[in-house]
Amino acid sequence: QVQLVDSGGGLVESVGSLMLTCAASGVLSISVSLGWFCQAPGKKREAVAVVHTGTRDTYYSDSEKGRFTISRDNTKNTLLLQMNDLKPENTAVYYCAMDPHYPTDWYSANEYRYWGQGTQVTVSS
Repeated sequence: QVQLVDSGGGLVESVGSLMLTCAASGVLSISVSLGWFCQAPGKKREAVAVVHTGTRDTYYSDSEKGRFTISRDNTKNTLLLQMNDLKPENTAVYYCAMDPHYPTDWYSANEYRYWGQGTQVTVSS
């Protein structure tokens, strides 16, 4: 059974940094799609950064490109999101996601079957 556990969120001042961690267990395939999504109150869940472990294709949302970095620690079976130069508009619950298939729409939350419980990121101005 696949389980994803998000952690690392918190309260940070504008232009500060955070690193989110997603610990994965029960993932049998070495070729999966992994991603970080965020959801602010009243808004839909949106893709932040996604990666395919087989092809290493990586995509970022335009607003996060250059500030956020998605990576994997294979020794610990974790997915990381380094967030730098945080802005108040980055305030949201962040979720990691996984799907065993290569997505047709990388940025659609509907493409991902497994989800972490979410971790709150709050950026003060």
